[in-house]
Amino acid sequence: MVAPHRFTCAFAPGRRVRPLAARLAALLTVAALVSSATGAAAHGIAGNRLFPGTLSFDDPAVADELALTPSSVNRHAADGTDVTDRGVSWQFTRLLVPNLALVVDSGFTHRDWPQFQRNGFDTTTVALKGFLYENDPHEVLMSAALSWGIGGSGAPAIGAVEPSTFEPAFYFGKGFGDLPDRLAWLRPFAVTGALGLEIPAASHSTTLSLNNAGSALVPLPIANVPIAHWGFSIQYSTYYLTPRFTGGPPREEPLNQFVPLVEFAFDSPRGEPTLAHMSPGIAYVATTWQLAVEAVLPLNAASGHGVGVRTQLLLFLDDLAPSLFGKPLFGR
Repeated sequence: MVAPHRFTCAFAPGRRVRPLAARLAALLTVAALVSSATGAAAHGIAGNRLFPGTLSFDDPAVADELALTPSSVNRHAADGTDVTDRGVSWQFTRLLVPNLALVVDSGFTHRDWPQFQRNGFDTTTVALKGFLYENDPHEVLMSAALSWGIGGSGAPAIGAVEPSTFEPAFYFGKGFGDLPDRLAWLRPFAVTGALGLEIPAASHSTTLSLNNAGSALVPLPIANVPIAHWGFSIQYSTYYLTPRFTGGPPREEPLNQFVPLVEFAFDSPRGEPTLAHMSPGIAYVATTWQLAVEAVLPLNAASGHGVGVRTQLLLFLDDLAPSLFGKPLFGR
């Protein structure tokens, strides 16, 4: 569920960002409060479907969670040099009211250039994420978020965005457990997806990059443009292979399950090549935690070279510490 390292991004004029962000925040809050009668979908459950936390982008669940995501990924730096980023990101989610959560995420990265190494924190992001819609018979979840990337909170040496950014985003999940008997072999499958637009509060900034001789790191001026972050995952739930769905003696099966999945994540800066990655992997979902591992494969030259790896430990805080979590900070 933790978003990967953020790339340098985006703009429309700064004077227009604040009113847009305010309107989006108001719409998100109203939508979350209006939908509160349906109840939030804890840890991505809709009907019989459990949508596991994804690693390349966020999932449609809104619940008290903590995610830790170590990774080692090859990237293109702003100067076009191939670099390797190794580090860990974290994300903390806390329900404020039944269908609206506060999300805080950041990370620490060690970046390897061919001749240099630098360490630093990624941009810290604060978001409001609201639960919008749940349909249990058809295994559907939807949520939305508005995030603020705090300008100056990350290290330019590891590619963190210098100006503040604002990003509205939408998340969905759809399982196919409602298919008719003639298509029963498709019932274990599900898809999730995310779509966001990252908008910077300044049109230009600087980042550290190699000079022409490759002998030193120097400030490199860059133009910030809007970036569309989008992606989807294809999942296969082994829960649908239990006797509950395949026939046999009736018994209670635990919700614990393996979920093979493949994620496709894209970052599309305006006027620049899209960065595209495919991440096949597997998640194991237990009662109070989830553990997942994925390979990270670039799909085009702009996305770097070589295979990376990403793992994640996702803790369901309301189950691990029900005395502290499991109920909103405000309201029931």
